[in-house]
Amino acid sequence: MQCVVLAAGEGKRMRPLTAQRPKVMLPVANRPMMEHLVLAARDAGITDFIFVVGYGAREVRSHFGDGERFGIHIMYAPQRQQSGTADALRSAQNLISGPFLAMNGDMILTSADISRMIQTPPPCMGTSTTDHPGDFGVVLVENERVIALEEKSKHPKSDIINAGAYLFSQEIFDLLAQVQPSSRGELELTDALGVLIARQSLMAVSLSTWMDIGYPWDLLDANAVLLAKISSVNLGTIEEGVHLSGPVIIGKDTIVKSGTYIEGPCVIGNNCRIGPHAYIRGATSIGDECHIGHCTELKNSVIMAKTKIPHFNYVGDSVIGSGCNFGAGTKVANLRHDHAPVRAGGNDTRHTKFGAVVGDNVSFGINCSVNVGSVIGSNAQFAPNSYIEGRFGENSTIR
Repeated sequence: MQCVVLAAGEGKRMRPLTAQRPKVMLPVANRPMMEHLVLAARDAGITDFIFVVGYGAREVRSHFGDGERFGIHIMYAPQRQQSGTADALRSAQNLISGPFLAMNGDMILTSADISRMIQTPPPCMGTSTTDHPGDFGVVLVENERVIALEEKSKHPKSDIINAGAYLFSQEIFDLLAQVQPSSRGELELTDALGVLIARQSLMAVSLSTWMDIGYPWDLLDANAVLLAKISSVNLGTIEEGVHLSGPVIIGKDTIVKSGTYIEGPCVIGNNCRIGPHAYIRGATSIGDECHIGHCTELKNSVIMAKTKIPHFNYVGDSVIGSGCNFGAGTKVANLRHDHAPVRAGGNDTRHTKFGAVVGDNVSFGINCSVNVGSVIGSNAQFAPNSYIEGRFGENSTIR
């Protein structure tokens, strides 16, 4: 059994976090989201992978290589232009020799669900349920058979959605060859699925666990789910006077200084400096080479590599890019006074607690205040005492 992972897209809804990396390489629990998916497929017994790459292909290739260190074999299929999901799958055609699993690279699945899928005769589609089906392809199922599929319906007829995982035979390539550009100018896999549905041959496999990562705040949800499964590991140095509560992973050459209190689940990368007197609360992941310093509090956040949050800072329910620097006293708010759901970049996050999305290499002066729902582009710079609210593009400057 081969597995095709579709990993060519930029992930524009994830901006500014995808300015320097493809969406599938954004970290969840300190691993690229796609790595979690690939390892789940490996644990289900698949060792032969084909990655369809495009935007940010170099970063994907650099991280995964030929797959040897993960116990798998990887081949790469370049998608020269991001012309739709049907085109992406066709890019891998010459590398596929039999029935195969195809999955979007930006979701979280379990090995148990993948095992059930690959034991089902093709063609089949993984399905899940959601309380906002209008954001996805809505599926109607009858006797475990897909009888209808409608993309992003304003009036969805069910809460069952297309999860973006499929088991196909070689037949799918004959159907893909007939797909015409959609109104968006793209070659859509759903057009080929429509033919299978009309033939009443597409089966549905209900997935027990599925998480789609479409927006930055979805990283927080996925991060919390994956961190809930960790066990404590300490590869660093913990000084006297540090208190650890719950499962905490501390990476190699990381030092946690005296007076620091960490509530798991939490993962801290390699070569970090934590404390003294830092307070790190649950569902937080901190990347490699970060500095979380004196009297800084973090909660339910994703902090990417080489970011410094060193003095009297608060960051809650936020996604912070790599190489950022927080001036002393800079704080990120995470709750509206009326407790209404936070909007970010014009989108409803469906979170009553959500702070900010901060791109890479953003610098804050001392005593900056970042309001809920702020979206800050990479390389932005903010003068001391700035009040920051709304959306800021890349290279923005407030003096």
